[in-house]
Amino acid sequence: MPELSPEPIRLPRLLPVPAAVPAADPAYDEPTPGDEAPRTYGSLALARGGGPLVIGPSGAVPDERRLRGLGQAMAEILCGRRPPATVQDRLSERAYGELIRAGKMIDTPRPPMVGAPHVQQSSDGVVEMCLLVHCGPRSHALALRLERRGVQWLVTDFETA
Repeated sequence: MPELSPEPIRLPRLLPVPAAVPAADPAYDEPTPGDEAPRTYGSLALARGGGPLVIGPSGAVPDERRLRGLGQAMAEILCGRRPPATVQDRLSERAYGELIRAGKMIDTPRPPMVGAPHVQQSSDGVVEMCLLVHCGPRSHALALRLERRGVQWLVTDFETA
């Protein structure tokens, strides 16, 4: 049987590597208006700069996802967890004034979460929706009326119970 040496085995040493030439980066030109990154939503229901609810083809209703996001933002405002200014561009002047005067209408121990919107198009250019707002042991209802003004939809009235 071979004898074991009490000395540890020497490992190869790492040698310093000379600084490599940095990889060539592509030329960065000034962004053109068409190269704008797509708008994405953040963790809030409506991220700043998300833009107004713009209509698609003639008579098209905004998609359910954007309507739910608007309902979520309204619920957060009515619970006092979001400033009303975040939805100012999505409300008519009268509705925004009512929202400011209403203040905190829903008392809840946790952040609100809205269900899927129930949408009805009562007439051309008018959409009404209601949502169930889950916020703890008691749920609330939130109703919104949107009207088409030019090329965007604006909340003209809201109600909660």
